Amino acid sequence: MIKLASPVQSDSIVDGEGLRTVIWCQGCDRACKGCHNPGTWNSNAGEFVKVESIISELSKLKGQKGITFSGGEPMLQPSACKRIAEWAKREKNWDVWCFSGYTYEDIRAEGGEKLEFLKYVDVLIDGKFDIAKKDISLRFKGSSNQRVLRLEDGNIFLY
Repeated sequence: MIKLASPVQSDSIVDGEGLRTVIWCQGCDRACKGCHNPGTWNSNAGEFVKVESIISELSKLKGQKGITFSGGEPMLQPSACKRIAEWAKREKNWDVWCFSGYTYEDIRAEGGEKLEFLKYVDVLIDGKFDIAKKDISLRFKGSSNQRVLRLEDGNIFLY
């Protein structure tokens, strides 16, 4: 099961490169001041959905370049996100992006399921949103302290 803030959103052009489908995870422990989506913070809100139902819905989509995990905090549901990401790469050859308030280094240090999920992520936008560093001219991130990282074979590159 995965807890979603809203239905899966296809045909997004702002949540990563190309036409994408966004999976809006419910629940966030980062609580960044000025967050663009505070309605996703409450882990008691949202709706549980079977991972198989999400995969079934994704399998019917055409013209998508990839999926993006956002929210909320996808790293709070790493097992479910990993299963979806693994399917998307294997069955659709889609790229996988993930927005997280955790840094890459935090995720690596913690290990476990978060790190397993990260193995299927091509681009990670990491770090808490910092309203004092907000910059609307930045591509794919909201504040200058955040990074857009391309992940390849255990290496990271600034995107």
